[in-house]
Amino acid sequence: MTRSELPKVLVSACLLGQPVRYDGRASGHPDLLQRWQAEGRVVPLCPEVAGGLPTPRPAAEIPGGQGTQVLDGQAQVVTLLGEDVTAAFLAGAHQALALVQRHGIQVAVLKAGSPSCGNLLTYDGSFSGVKVAGQGVTAALLWRAGVQVFSELELQEAERALECELSRGAPRR
Repeated sequence: MTRSELPKVLVSACLLGQPVRYDGRASGHPDLLQRWQAEGRVVPLCPEVAGGLPTPRPAAEIPGGQGTQVLDGQAQVVTLLGEDVTAAFLAGAHQALALVQRHGIQVAVLKAGSPSCGNLLTYDGSFSGVKVAGQGVTAALLWRAGVQVFSELELQEAERALECELSRGAPRR
């Protein structure tokens, strides 16, 4: 099987060692992600930067809601300074969806806890460090599109999902 036939995976750029987090740092570069990158499987993206936000930038959270509510126009994403950055978060999420569609991606590994990328938990909007069950904006949009979304804390599960994609023999773009 050639590199172009291997299933692709969307990965948060911060997990690939790129300093794109809100605080201007990276979040690590786990060995498995390095291997996938070497195999040509990784499609990197920071949805917040793709949506037009700078690095570094003020921390942002979703007060009173989660990513699904932002997608439905029922909640906003605001910074610690009170600035509404919803439009940038939505723009970045839609860029992630476009990449997924362009590359036929069925699996994403996104940054845990992020208001964009969190797949199981996000911060509650109080900027106090409290996490609640829910998804970030990008994770929610990808999940709605049928993508399996994992965090860097679930790499083995993501690897199994990619192996299932490979065993199905679905044609890759």
